[in-house]
Amino acid sequence: MRPRPHVPRATIADVARAAGVSATTVSHALSGSGRVNQVTRQRVLDAATRLGYRPSPRAQALRRGRSQALAIASSMDVAVAGGAAHQGFFLELAAAAAERAFDHRQTMVLLPPMGPSLPDALPGLSVDGVIVVEPAEGDPIIDRLRADAVPFVAVGSFPGARDDELVIPLQTEAVATILIEHLVGTGSRRPALLLGDRDRVTYRDAEATYRRIAEREGWQPIIRTVPEADGEDGGYAATRQLLRDDPEVDAVAAWVDAFASGAVRAAAEAGRIPPELTVVTRYDGPRSRATRPPITAVQLRLPEAARAAVDLLLARIAGEPAGPVSLPAPELVIRESSGQHQHDA
Repeated sequence: MRPRPHVPRATIADVARAAGVSATTVSHALSGSGRVNQVTRQRVLDAATRLGYRPSPRAQALRRGRSQALAIASSMDVAVAGGAAHQGFFLELAAAAAERAFDHRQTMVLLPPMGPSLPDALPGLSVDGVIVVEPAEGDPIIDRLRADAVPFVAVGSFPGARDDELVIPLQTEAVATILIEHLVGTGSRRPALLLGDRDRVTYRDAEATYRRIAEREGWQPIIRTVPEADGEDGGYAATRQLLRDDPEVDAVAAWVDAFASGAVRAAAEAGRIPPELTVVTRYDGPRSRATRPPITAVQLRLPEAARAAVDLLLARIAGEPAGPVSLPAPELVIRESSGQHQHDA
């Protein structure tokens, strides 16, 4: 079979020659800008159709002063945002956001969690706006975007958010309630809570919910803080020390899935396998499913949150009003890390 001959793509100059007008008139006629009478505009449109002319998206973006690119970023350390396999919470959001951006003919730039150097790299990027995943108090990414007047949307509430800033809440209180009430249902009487060491709304809400239920149930609150940068090893070390200090602990709610994997490892090392010790975590991701035993977790509806974030960000960039966002309710996924605790009445 002979290869099909290459047909050069029609240019704006070709359309101008065919319509008998200038290239500027063609540009104005096709974009709807400038003053072009209806007869001339129709002649240009007919010529463009006949020649199969398609405007260059890159040229259109340049004329509008836009890059047609968005970015997604997180100040979470790679140890908890992705890990060695670069899978998990951040990547699930990024993948869904990229798909939604493509639906809008936008490029999505994935900014890897790269610590303190990330904010300094932002000004060199040609993007129209940024999705920021669960910023912390005084988050340097938010500070940089504010300083440079770059539109952004936060996935997850954050401390210090301004009234005019767009935030998609991740239903943290509802998620924490689901997890802690699950521990109540399994019969736990001495559960511990593991949180990260940054000041994030997600940790604040989880602790407040845990303390509320602990007071209702008559538990003594047991809360440990784990450096985010330590990831799974941090969860392991915190749980190992916790079980040494307080052998009566019968459950661990590790808010970060990397911490939960470490908690399971420490529990197995101590011979505290389910149902003797229950381990639960917030995010139902690859770690929760791959850890042995698999970990009870919550379906957070991250794809829906990511798609909503892209839509809100594009509305903000265009100066259009942003409508309310309603995510489906989170759902508990019970796995082998949960078990029934036997206690004397």
